[in-house]
Amino acid sequence: MSGADEVDASAAPLIEHLAELRTRLIRSVVYFLIGMVICFFAATPIFNFLTNPLCGALAQRDQDCGLIFISPQEGFFVAIKVSLLGGFMLSFPFIAQQMWRFVAPGLYRAEKNAFLPFLIASPFMFFLGAAFAFYIVTPLAFDFFLGFQQFGTGGEAVTGPDSPQGLSVVFQGSAQEYLNLTIKFIVAFGLCFQLPVLLTLMGKAGLVSAAGLGAVRKYAVVGILVLAALVTPPDVITQIILFVVVYGLYELSIQLVKRVEKKREAEMRAQGIWFDDDDNNKPQGQPQESPTGEGNS
Repeated sequence: MSGADEVDASAAPLIEHLAELRTRLIRSVVYFLIGMVICFFAATPIFNFLTNPLCGALAQRDQDCGLIFISPQEGFFVAIKVSLLGGFMLSFPFIAQQMWRFVAPGLYRAEKNAFLPFLIASPFMFFLGAAFAFYIVTPLAFDFFLGFQQFGTGGEAVTGPDSPQGLSVVFQGSAQEYLNLTIKFIVAFGLCFQLPVLLTLMGKAGLVSAAGLGAVRKYAVVGILVLAALVTPPDVITQIILFVVVYGLYELSIQLVKRVEKKREAEMRAQGIWFDDDDNNKPQGQPQESPTGEGNS
């Protein structure tokens, strides 16, 4: 076979893969658009559901739950944002299925069995983080924020600067600002809950180890503190909650990576390709490559 024929033969599979990728991407976009359209027409009940944490905090203060539009187009953009978030969450299982169908043909059976649990665990952990943010963190945050309201002595807003009742400053929130803050909580906690999935997958691939994660624990603490300050509002309560949760997930990830390493060590010992190297002070549980190069498969 000539050099030109070899190039043509190698280019053909690449073109087929690109065509397959294009098909999967188009289907994913279609699924997302369908989910977005469905959520757009149901934007009002979805938005009303998202206001439950705020309404609960206001009800504890005997205040009516109401949000306002501060611009004519704000209602439209609120519906768009609700449909974007809802469309993504509604279509994610179908998008993940398209991703799996694209990747799976190139994997061995053992690799499929190893990768599939992580593909299932990822959306589950995201929804778990989103639920934690919506049902636990968001009500605490709004209760904290609403605590800075000021009421006159009569409990009513004052119309004149010389009123003996004093100044009343009460919450009249923008619907768009409230939605932005709620989505920020949901997405931030959903992504943070991906940490065990990501680190365990990296541990299974041999990119990280439990000993290595434990050695950089102090740097992880600093990084988590910075993350908590960036993704949450200037509210000490939510920052502490996010830090505690993410650090707990980090420690959980270390234990999961340890389990992966022990399981891999047991499999390699059964195959007779595990070697203990005391001369190099190799930590127990870390596989070393065999002379045939099969030590970290």
